[in-house]
Amino acid sequence: MTQRYFIAGTDTGVGKTRVTCALLAAASQTDHEVAGMKPVAAGLIERDGRMINEDIADILRVTGQIDPMSDNNPYALDLPVSPHIAAERAHITIDIPTIVAAAERLARGRELLLIEGAGGWHAPIGATTTMADVAHALGAPVLLVVGLKLGCLNHARLTLDAIRASGLPFAGWVASEVEQKMLEKDDNMRHLGLMFGQSALFSLPWSADGSADAGRAAAALAQLLA
Repeated sequence: MTQRYFIAGTDTGVGKTRVTCALLAAASQTDHEVAGMKPVAAGLIERDGRMINEDIADILRVTGQIDPMSDNNPYALDLPVSPHIAAERAHITIDIPTIVAAAERLARGRELLLIEGAGGWHAPIGATTTMADVAHALGAPVLLVVGLKLGCLNHARLTLDAIRASGLPFAGWVASEVEQKMLEKDDNMRHLGLMFGQSALFSLPWSADGSADAGRAAAALAQLLA
């Protein structure tokens, strides 16, 4: 049976892709069959002669997936703006059942499927729909990435309350340093632990080099696969 987790963030740019890749890399290094996907991605770059979102490119690099891109990234939107605006400009309607069907195909024969959200929990993907609706339709436990910066306590509490209100299982949280030096980081970490009622599954320090991330995520991966 495939273990599935939805990777949410307290905001955009908090390290969701880095956390997703760390867990997938740790799993790949221990010969687990894994897959990652980013259902909605806004902003494309040219890589190897094709236009692709940088986040999904990083995920595919880690896993070596050869699944159809329409499954890995059902909605690849050109403009690097809020998904609902990018979709509107492209005359595209983001269809949640299409995302769920893609996740089901990717899950087949895999032990772990990680689904990375776009932006924060309530990032809009349509006139009335948000990434929270995608998470709810997928029904997967939520792993929350907290970007460590000024304001993270408020963002974390608001997001935690929203996840609990959704009825989805909360799988834990990961601390991601998004600033080279955060004042009173240790005190913020302690308060986050009290707020969540548990310590971080793992922490990723500020770094331009993610080569050690898989090792940091290994213990958390074992817990998620248990």
